[in-house]
Amino acid sequence: MSIEAKHFEDLHKASENRGRTVFSDFLGLSELSVLKSMHLSPAPHFWGGYENAERVIAAFGECENRDFPICLISVKPVNKKFADELSHRDFLGSIMALGIKRDVIGDIIVSENCGYVFCIENIASYITENLKEVKHTTVTAQIAEELPALAVPEPETAEYIVASLRLDVIIAGVFNLSRKSASELFQKEKVFVNGSLKNASFTVSNGDSITVRGFGKFVFVEEKRRTKKDRLVVEIKLYK
Repeated sequence: MSIEAKHFEDLHKASENRGRTVFSDFLGLSELSVLKSMHLSPAPHFWGGYENAERVIAAFGECENRDFPICLISVKPVNKKFADELSHRDFLGSIMALGIKRDVIGDIIVSENCGYVFCIENIASYITENLKEVKHTTVTAQIAEELPALAVPEPETAEYIVASLRLDVIIAGVFNLSRKSASELFQKEKVFVNGSLKNASFTVSNGDSITVRGFGKFVFVEEKRRTKKDRLVVEIKLYK
């Protein structure tokens, strides 16, 4: 049993023994895949602070989204006119430079040169009190009630023509890759479906959320129709 699996088993047992909900830290895709492969009963609940979050916390025991120990922090330049152009890496790097571990930080959304940081609630005040600069830009960090309406862009809907519903075929079509290049992504364990690692021959179903590290994320909506050459026209929602 891996270290991650043993940790999740301990959290699951702790919840059952104490008769209360126990939370993990934020999980990346690899950790999430390990947890889902364990098929624990009852199954844990997952939430990252907003719909379609990539980094999520697992709750072992009864829990609703509002019960998760997640806080949202807005990080904004004091003077936007003279601010650097700030990226996800800039915000994350400045936060971790405060001595904060990655597993207490969830997704970071960058919108209009501001960062919206999901974190475990007991670290929020430390971040707001100590995060004063990102890159070379002076910033203010404050607790936020919710994401701005347009902070998370709507996915782009597009149609692709593919030979089959095999996962490697779909990925090659969406990201304009050769089958060989798509296959290499599986060998490097970079492809996740609904948070779980999958192999190249996996058959995609309606509603599957597919993340390819280094390329992006998309949702397979449905098979629309067949062409005269018997190829499939599929609808995809692509997150950029």
